Amino acid sequence: MKETAEAYLGKVVKDVVVTVPAYFNDSQRQATKDSGTIAGLNVLLIINEPTAAAIAYGLGNKPNISQKMNVLVKAVGGDTHLEGEDFDNRMVDHCVREFKRKWKKDLTKNPKALGRLRVACENAKRIISSTTQTSIELDYLHEGIDFSMRFTRAKFEELNMDSFSKCIQVVENCLNDANIEKSSIAEIVLVGGSTRIPKVQQMLQELFNQKELCKSVNPDEAIAYGAAVMAAKLSGNNDKILQDLLLLEVTPLSLRIESIGKEKNVIIPRNTTIPTKAEKIFYTNGDNQHSIKIKVYQGERAKSTDNHLLGNFKISGIPAAPKGVAQIKESLEVDEDGILTVTAEILSTGKKDKLVISNKNWRLAKEEIEKMNKIKEYNIKKVVQPGSLKKMEKAIADTTKWLGKNQVAPAQQFQSKKVFLESLFAST
Repeated sequence: MKETAEAYLGKVVKDVVVTVPAYFNDSQRQATKDSGTIAGLNVLLIINEPTAAAIAYGLGNKPNISQKMNVLVKAVGGDTHLEGEDFDNRMVDHCVREFKRKWKKDLTKNPKALGRLRVACENAKRIISSTTQTSIELDYLHEGIDFSMRFTRAKFEELNMDSFSKCIQVVENCLNDANIEKSSIAEIVLVGGSTRIPKVQQMLQELFNQKELCKSVNPDEAIAYGAAVMAAKLSGNNDKILQDLLLLEVTPLSLRIESIGKEKNVIIPRNTTIPTKAEKIFYTNGDNQHSIKIKVYQGERAKSTDNHLLGNFKISGIPAAPKGVAQIKESLEVDEDGILTVTAEILSTGKKDKLVISNKNWRLAKEEIEKMNKIKEYNIKKVVQPGSLKKMEKAIADTTKWLGKNQVAPAQQFQSKKVFLESLFAST
């Protein structure tokens, strides 16, 4: 994508704004940011796809708005196991069953045939969004057998009705989270190819008491448009429309802590405006306890083990507290990209140093990735002596090894490693 963008613009692209599905968890967002770094891109901001679409809608209707406009994200919702491809899969499964019923042969053992069938089903899905029926025609699909099947819109809706109902449930949950009545919604903006499906549109209209749906935004381009608008604002563009734009994002999932005693505490509820930080003070379970285990989860399930485990951390070396039981302050901080930093500070023992207990200190890891890219660049341009390159490669290897063994360490140790890498490369 970097190469495509540079070819289109005719210049080097360094800074980007990236969009992700609203329900991406911390690990997925961090992986997205790291992927951008590996590609040689500086990820300025990560925003949710519905937010980008809202920006596109707001800017597209700017001439019709006489007062200052804020794009405020009150709540986000989603289902990580529900997307347009799921509708295709239902069609593919139906065709596979029909092929087996008619010819007594199993298509699932032929990956190439399945791939052709999937493409045909996706095309058929698009066609029956504007017509009532279409046909799938595939020559020599499997073992020389031609496959032909008529698909009606009614059959497509029958196969996917439970998935359509899930879509509507996600919308209802989001309204409940935002504490907003359906009658208070001014516009229902449709984004994404699946919003072209007539049954989805019909069910949405029924949910909102037959309110007309807004189709003024291109569903295929809206998200990219919104991201481009935010990139322009962050790049310092002085256009008044951009300067008047205010964006507030929220956390997609609750962040909670489970300690040794299985106590589950929601520290940051879902749909909290970010960036944000929350703290909680708790105590060790017994006198002179020198270590404590803390689990950080992300999700909404009642049982912590049913949620996504972000990290299983252990704070060691807790000095004996004056009264036997140590007092510890746990902090969860979410930045503007939705990425979590976890810290703990021992209070009652008089120890002031903060312990960084995130599963991987991403700032140091990011520094590693940047330096590895530098080494590749030096190898290509031949601007650094082989001896110096070996020293750099060893420093990267040593840092990687250290990170693997030191998931829990005082903050200054992470910073020291980061500064060492920076100074080593700066001297070349």
